[in-house]
Amino acid sequence: MSSKGIFTALSGAMAQSQRLDTIANNIANSNTTSFKKDQQTFSEYVTALERPPDVIQVPRVPASIESFYDMQGGDRGYVDSSGTFTNFQQGQLRPTGSTLDMALDGKGFFEVLTPQGVRYTRNGQFKIDGNGNLVTKEGFAVLRDGAQDPAQRRISVDGQNLTVSRNGDIYDNGNLAGRLSVVEFANLDALQKSGNSSYTLKPNFEEAVIPATETSVQQGFVELSNVNIVDEMTDMISASRAFETAQRAMKAFDQLDEKLVNNVPKT
Repeated sequence: MSSKGIFTALSGAMAQSQRLDTIANNIANSNTTSFKKDQQTFSEYVTALERPPDVIQVPRVPASIESFYDMQGGDRGYVDSSGTFTNFQQGQLRPTGSTLDMALDGKGFFEVLTPQGVRYTRNGQFKIDGNGNLVTKEGFAVLRDGAQDPAQRRISVDGQNLTVSRNGDIYDNGNLAGRLSVVEFANLDALQKSGNSSYTLKPNFEEAVIPATETSVQQGFVELSNVNIVDEMTDMISASRAFETAQRAMKAFDQLDEKLVNNVPKT
């Protein structure tokens, strides 16, 4: 019987280990511009639900405990890591004074063009490349709104006198150069991280991208990470203690098995 319990404790330890990895990644990115923290989710996995019995099972070993009451696997439950989800809570806006820094106040995302296609980001630390195009720190083109080919939606400016309104209109030396493409999503669960502070749509997840209606552009600001160090450290302590508890449970089950094997046959 104890051998069943040790696997339950093991699954709990593995789940807490994954939780610690997620928390550590959040802490490491606490100073990353516009970073959104991840959170681990868990659920209970009961083996009896995997394959419910459809016939009456006759005990094969009459002398066993299971012969008196067949649990049908109901006594074996495990911790199942359901994965992580991203918390898109708004981060604080910090003023920089740079005309090329733009933060989003709301739930929208900038559209940028990468070698892998259009991606979405909230990191508005932009610059101007050698061709006069507005790009991200990684060199990805920032797109203006429009329905045409994304490659034709680059924003060309000289950057000498750049002004951006709250709705995303870009004025270069007083002339309208276009409007930043800021989009929103009805369901943020459709997004997944794709590196470089950008997001893409999940595979086989159809989600309409709509123009932003509840987001404003704040020129001269950047959005800080939404990671709260105090909360993350508290969660790390909690996960560490849960991990240690699972380890002690595994050790106790192991000692119990040892006594059953070595001591019980001698009595």
